[in-house]
This record gives sequence, C-alpha cells and structure tokens, in this order.
Amino acid sequence: MASCLSLSFRTVPSARLPSSPLKNPSNAFPSFKISTSSSRNELFSGASVRPLKIFSRRPVVVIVAATKKPDSAEKRHRQSEKRRIYHKSHKSEMRTRMKKVLVALEKLRKSKTASREEVLPIEKLIAEAYSAIDKAIRVGAMHKNTGAHRKSRLARRKKAVEIFHGWYKPEVAA
Repeated sequence: MASCLSLSFRTVPSARLPSSPLKNPSNAFPSFKISTSSSRNELFSGASVRPLKIFSRRPVVVIVAATKKPDSAEKRHRQSEKRRIYHKSHKSEMRTRMKKVLVALEKLRKSKTASREEVLPIEKLIAEAYSAIDKAIRVGAMHKNTGAHRKSRLARRKKAVEIFHGWYKPEVAA
C-alpha cells in the first residue's frame, strides 16, 4: 500500500493562535497539518491520533495505542460461571426430589404387605419432582428433552412397582 504522507509544520505568531483551544477544539492547533491520499485509519492502524491539549506555543501530536478489547474468552467464562451457580440450585432441587421418589418406590417395591393406598403419597412426591424438573427446564438449567426423559423414568419406575404388586395389568395388544 503506497500512500503519500506529508507533514508540514509552520510557526504561527501567538496572536494567530486561538485564545482557548477548548472553545474550538477542531481548530485548536492550526500549525499542524496532515495530508494523505489514504484514510487516517489506514495510516495509523490500531492507534488513534489525537492532539494533546496543552497551553503552549507549539502543538504536540500524541499517538495513543488503541485500548485492548476485553478478552471474549474471559467474558464468556464469567458468564458461564454465573449461569452455573444460578442453575446449580435448580438442578440440585430436581435431583433431590427425584431421589426421594426413587427411594420411596424402592421401599414400596420391597414391602411384602403393600397396599394400593401407599402409592398416593408417592404420587404427590412425583408431582413435586415433575414441578422441579419443569422449573429447571424453564430457567434453562436443562434441555426439555432431558426433562422429558427424567419424567418418563419416574413414571416407568412407578408403573413397574404397580405391575410388580399386581395393582396394574397392562393391556395386551391383539
């Protein structure tokens, strides 16, 4: 990339300098001119050119290095850590409720003298577990298919206990 850059410095008497550079910032330093055939961004890529606002007879141009953008990997890590902590309570509650259902079903399965009425408290536990699973799905702690899989697992275990005790007889397809 060939570009033409010409810098011209000229001495200006103090009477021609503006009284206050802050009043008219575009014409604060009339003695410094940059002319180029290419754009200013191509000339100083990655840096910004700004006049240094000092009250002296000679203007000074300072080339400032561009500020580094925040690292996207670090930002992503911070975001994922926040989400992990937020989702942790929902996942923990869901697992606890599922475990209570599974323990109660296993206890009922091992019981020799179990009655049909003993399933009612387990059905309430299952409803609580379903609610916890749905909450975890709603806040994004788990995918909806994973939630459906876990709810299905609870329903299958309950059905297996009912079949084991003879409270439910599956219909045979003809």
